[in-house]
Amino acid sequence: MTIQASIIGGSGYVGGELLRLLSYHPQMKISKVYSKNYAGKYVHSVHPNLRSILDKTFTNENIKDIVETSDITFFALPHGQSSLIIPHLPYDNSKIVDIGADFRLKRTEDYERWYHFTHPAPSLLEKSVYGLPEINKEQISKSCLVAVPGCIAACAILSLLPLAINGLIDKVVVDAKVGSSGSGSKPSSATHFSERYNVVRIYKPAGHRHTAEIIQVLSALSGKNINVGISVHAVNMVRGLETTSHVMTERTVDIKDLWRMYRQYYAGKPFVRIIRDIRGKNKYPDPKFTFGSNYADVGFEVDTDSGRILAIGALDNLVKGAAGNAVQCANIMLGLREEEGLLSPPIYPA
Repeated sequence: MTIQASIIGGSGYVGGELLRLLSYHPQMKISKVYSKNYAGKYVHSVHPNLRSILDKTFTNENIKDIVETSDITFFALPHGQSSLIIPHLPYDNSKIVDIGADFRLKRTEDYERWYHFTHPAPSLLEKSVYGLPEINKEQISKSCLVAVPGCIAACAILSLLPLAINGLIDKVVVDAKVGSSGSGSKPSSATHFSERYNVVRIYKPAGHRHTAEIIQVLSALSGKNINVGISVHAVNMVRGLETTSHVMTERTVDIKDLWRMYRQYYAGKPFVRIIRDIRGKNKYPDPKFTFGSNYADVGFEVDTDSGRILAIGALDNLVKGAAGNAVQCANIMLGLREEEGLLSPPIYPA
């Protein structure tokens, strides 16, 4: 039986990536694509890469009706919007994947601190599942509401998971570098071409909102409160995200120990590749080699002089950092193989 999938918020970059991925998914058929601003217009008028691939128009039909007639619905709305809509939908009878931040955190006070709003549906925070299959696959399979991680959080967490479960992290500083698509499709005075081109610009030295997700996940897995700091740079690329995380430890750990930890943890997890090839072109994770794919590359190094472990992550912020991870979660929720529709390799060169 064909699975009917709909998208609420299909006009942005993430919505476009969902449409691209679902357009050739072997089990899912795109049913409705909601956009209030583009209702009645062809999808390819906003996403020209989908011309002759997806012959659909945007709709502004009632969202409740869309959800009720769909097997799964993806929400790709700005932060703060889905939590006003989803509580009034039949989420117990349908399946919803939210790609915004509205159901990622478990404590209402974290929304007040990091997102500066009072959460309108606190009862749903415990019911939602954090949508990172590499840690929550079983819970995702049983859930009707899954919250996809933020792209920086996903990249950092995936690179740090083996260290956290082995008790190596007390404090970590994450240095993130993000392509321009991470700012979304709406331009600002800082993101148009002449301002963004040729920059390595630190735009959030401290207090990035994804800090809360990393604390929540790593602390839960390690069984202790982990101190996390993040600094984020805008860099001169469209797609892509890299995190270099600095973990100070007093334990003696060598490269062989790290290989063992990462191989053990990521065995059987199809979308994480361990990259540490000191003789190769791609010595450590590099987002360039993930473009267009749902792969996350992780790697590591040891700085014995400072007692520092470096955990490195790279991914496509629009795919494994958003839409691809959402489809991976949807596959699991629907009882499909998590790889369905996601095994196309990265584009190279790009």
